[in-house]
Amino acid sequence: MGGAEPSGPAAITLEDLDGVAEESPDSAYHSHGSSLEEEGAERMDDEEQERLLNYWQSVGRGHQVDVPRDMAEPIQQLTRNNSPQERQSIPFTLIQRKEKLGDLLYEKRQYGKAKWACIKMKEKQYEQSICLGFMKLMRYICEQNSSGLYLGITIPIVTIVHTNESQSEMRQAVTVAYYLPEVLQDQPPHPFDSDIIIEEWPSTIVYSRSFRGITNEDSIMREINLLAEILESPELCLQDTFIIAGYTNPAAANRHNEIWFLQRP
Repeated sequence: MGGAEPSGPAAITLEDLDGVAEESPDSAYHSHGSSLEEEGAERMDDEEQERLLNYWQSVGRGHQVDVPRDMAEPIQQLTRNNSPQERQSIPFTLIQRKEKLGDLLYEKRQYGKAKWACIKMKEKQYEQSICLGFMKLMRYICEQNSSGLYLGITIPIVTIVHTNESQSEMRQAVTVAYYLPEVLQDQPPHPFDSDIIIEEWPSTIVYSRSFRGITNEDSIMREINLLAEILESPELCLQDTFIIAGYTNPAAANRHNEIWFLQRP
């Protein structure tokens, strides 16, 4: 990244941030009791924060989203702790894989009962809702919680969306949710942000289909209709509630996403 302007309106991915973490001053400065070294490290730390914030602000403008200055520290923390080894995938049991001519059509999975940090959003555009919701969750993940600790990234970050019963139109209100890491499931840290609610979701069977690209109202409705055509018995699933699972940052142009249909209880 190197402080350059992004090549398009949406270019940040979790993978992109790995390279930035390698540039952290922590690897170049060690504590030897030198005030000059400490001052230099602090200055480099501030410069890194400013560079990352400027980059995210540039990307945010492409989504008509304002990235406030108080996001600088959470962005830096997320960047520094963003190695693939640190990301925890949400556990599930694979029940079935449906293929056609060697191509995967969908997977049937079971997710266990678990606690999630959830934030309800209702912006004019879906992209705005998920970006702003993700930033609120980032603050919670990055020490703005009762434990005062960095909680760690889990993937995917999911968004619950609703449609009318005919699945022809998506409703404005969505819920962005973060799965609490396994070690925090029994006692989730309390969010400082009163808009974030810790919810326990029941065990659920989902039908999951992968797709790539930016998510918006049109692409989501297209993917919902496509999976409905592929499933043998779509009537077994909820008809007006779906989940978008995101495996890359909401600002990424070529995101790895999944659409989930939820089997009726």
